[in-house]
Amino acid sequence: MDVTLHLAQQPEADELLGRSPLAALVGMLLDQQVPMEWAFAGPYTIARRLGGDDLDAHEIAAYEPEAFAALLSEKPAVHRYPGSMAKRIQQLCQYLVEHYEGDAAKVWEDAESGAELLGRLKELPGFGAQKAQIFLALLGKQLGVRPKGWREAAGSYGEANSYRSVADITGPDSLTKVRAHKQEMKAAAKAAAGTTAKAAAEAATEGAKGSKGSKGAAKGAAKASGG
Repeated sequence: MDVTLHLAQQPEADELLGRSPLAALVGMLLDQQVPMEWAFAGPYTIARRLGGDDLDAHEIAAYEPEAFAALLSEKPAVHRYPGSMAKRIQQLCQYLVEHYEGDAAKVWEDAESGAELLGRLKELPGFGAQKAQIFLALLGKQLGVRPKGWREAAGSYGEANSYRSVADITGPDSLTKVRAHKQEMKAAAKAAAGTTAKAAAEAATEGAKGSKGSKGAAKGAAKASGG
């Protein structure tokens, strides 16, 4: 694994992501609730603060938790939520030590199919289904990891010539297209939520009218029967 990525938008940070499997995994883990560049610059910042030029799963797994959280919290903070992310990174590294001898590349090196690789990624602490699919797409599209069926396993993120996620960012132009796609998705989700809320309100109004009508009918029936 020795390629040039363009996710942190910082030469040194992107160089680390391209040569370090663990840095790439940690960057993907951090990529939530903060701008992409902030997240993927995180591994480089952590490595520098640990006094090295790469991340070591064994070192991070054994690090004193409060000290590691403090390291991530130093200004500029590695993430908006450095304490919780420090815990997640340590959990990820502890899992890698336990299951892959601390070698992040072993998560995908001998995977025989995209489905198998996706399953392995989903088992990593902090990696849900979507994050696992995006990272699988990144592996296939930019890092040359392409077991049989990898595109299918990555879902829509694996589609060729698409601009859906970090897996498709190779420079400024593609970054702009991915951001535009995400804005469209957010707008669509917001519109869908508004439509659902409006339908629910209308249903509630109709239900209330029906309830009043039922009560009126009941009163009428009671009067007719002399009640």
